[in-house]
Amino acid sequence: MFPQRLDAPQAYAIAQALMDGFNQHYRMFSAEAARAKHRFETLDWSGQQQAQRERIEFYDRQVRACIQRLEQEFAASLQTMAVWQQVKLHYIGLMVDHLQPELAETFFNSVTTKILHRTHFQNDFIFVRAAVSTEYLENTAPGAVPIYRAYYPGKLAQLEGTLQTLFEQLQLQCRFEDLRRDVHLLAERIRERLAGLTLRANFQLQVLSSLFYRNKGAYLVGKIITGYTELPLAIPILHGEQGQLILHAALFGEDDLHALFSFARAYFMVDMEVPSAYVSFLRSLMPRKPKAEIYNALGLAKQGKTLFYRDFLHHLRHSSDQLRIAPGIKGLVMLVFDLPSFPYVFKLIKDRIASSKDVSRSQVKAKYQLVKRHDRGGRMADTMEYSLVAFPRERFSDELLAELQAQAPEQIEISDRDGDGQVEVIIRHLYIERRLVPLNLFLMECLAEADAKPERRAAMERAIIEYGNAIKDLVATNIFPGDMLWKNFGVTRGGKVVFYDYDEIEYLTDCNFREVPEPRTEEEEMSGDIWYAVGPGDVFPETFGPFLLGHPAVRDIFMRHHADLLEAEFWRGHQSRIRDGHFLDVFPYERSRFLHAGDAGLETQRIDIPANSLA
Repeated sequence: MFPQRLDAPQAYAIAQALMDGFNQHYRMFSAEAARAKHRFETLDWSGQQQAQRERIEFYDRQVRACIQRLEQEFAASLQTMAVWQQVKLHYIGLMVDHLQPELAETFFNSVTTKILHRTHFQNDFIFVRAAVSTEYLENTAPGAVPIYRAYYPGKLAQLEGTLQTLFEQLQLQCRFEDLRRDVHLLAERIRERLAGLTLRANFQLQVLSSLFYRNKGAYLVGKIITGYTELPLAIPILHGEQGQLILHAALFGEDDLHALFSFARAYFMVDMEVPSAYVSFLRSLMPRKPKAEIYNALGLAKQGKTLFYRDFLHHLRHSSDQLRIAPGIKGLVMLVFDLPSFPYVFKLIKDRIASSKDVSRSQVKAKYQLVKRHDRGGRMADTMEYSLVAFPRERFSDELLAELQAQAPEQIEISDRDGDGQVEVIIRHLYIERRLVPLNLFLMECLAEADAKPERRAAMERAIIEYGNAIKDLVATNIFPGDMLWKNFGVTRGGKVVFYDYDEIEYLTDCNFREVPEPRTEEEEMSGDIWYAVGPGDVFPETFGPFLLGHPAVRDIFMRHHADLLEAEFWRGHQSRIRDGHFLDVFPYERSRFLHAGDAGLETQRIDIPANSLA
């Protein structure tokens, strides 16, 4: 209910304290993004990775600090409902002309839901929908940096001059190895992509003003416009062998941008005063990508969670299918369910973890937190973590509800706790991930049709090669997946293989990779049991084969491309590299996008995949 009078003297002060808390958070967030430029210029890769990890903690830390202030100064949890209604209204007033209003709303919700009792979570107290529009939001003050800049080459032959100006205006405080050379190579790629198009009067390049920093790269993101054609564009800028800058590749089109902004990669650092404007621009490049995932990619994960949940509630209102146990082999640690019409899965930790898994609930949570903070290298699906999530009871299949009650009774509550007549299933803690096709099911489907359909055999070969590539990309980022069974990997819409089962992952450098000892007696040689001593952290790569390569066709493909994964020396070699402080490049694009012949980086340990083998 809208308050008729604003008569609570403390309401405005509480609202201002909440806004102060958010503003402090975004100042810290922006300052870290601005420092990413300096770290890139000075080749401070370990500092860049550390900053990416630490930034994830900023939000929750600031929420706790704000709650502490509200309790100390206003006894916030003792305030009446009438006061909180007025606090929200004052807060809306403070968001007028604010440059991050959508983030400020989410911060308000994060703080108030921890102060108020769950039964107070009504529209009167939190922002269920956006209260302030972000359309055409921009800082119009004199001297403010525009969201994007437009460049007008006029003719294709004049591209080099325009591109030269564009990159010089980035004001990076380090020299290019040969900008004129790289600009020419880039211009040639653009001319190839625009071949056959008639240039119109509006021919231009629009590029976002801030670079996107991640790991060892800086990315220029924009689009080329001519007539009604808009071509998404991203240019990776890296340091060459001599430490000077090079334009490394040219990415064109929605698919290339999707790979760059994949949910399986680490978040970018971007110095952006108006994040909603950046999201709007990026959505024009990737219209199929949900806004929630774009906010996540920009490091604004709480906003991503907010938008995801709103999208999910909207979908529930406009669908009627039931939540079900997810297809595939049931896990020993996690219970997984999904809604067939919605492209995500919901995962919760079982109360009774199988005895064969030596892991506790707290350890599983720690593994998922490790993945959140680590460079995922394009090979580990991002997760969103939620608490006290309410689902309509009628949307659960009987089989799923019985499974929840059997496997995780302490994690669910079935009640009408809001007193509105709607019975809900409340899950105390869960993770949400993008739904992928389990790799074991994908391979089974391919094998069933491989003899009759050559394209299915090609798809199977691609998936097996990608599986090995995925493991090698994880190794490059100091991750050992632990349980490498096919069922723990999934295939994305674009044909990439991604790992998604994290309860056994370890840092590669914490493992002890060994060869199986030679048997000393005939009894040991013939024994079906492990006769040799196995210590904590011991891993025997040559024993992977029997678990992974039972089918002859699968074994043949795997051994032709990734036999080195069965050798302990492969793993020990990467341990030595990591301990020596050498960071391999895990590029979010294929070799065919490189501007310079001979560039390799991590690509030397990857296997090229035929372009026509994608299912």
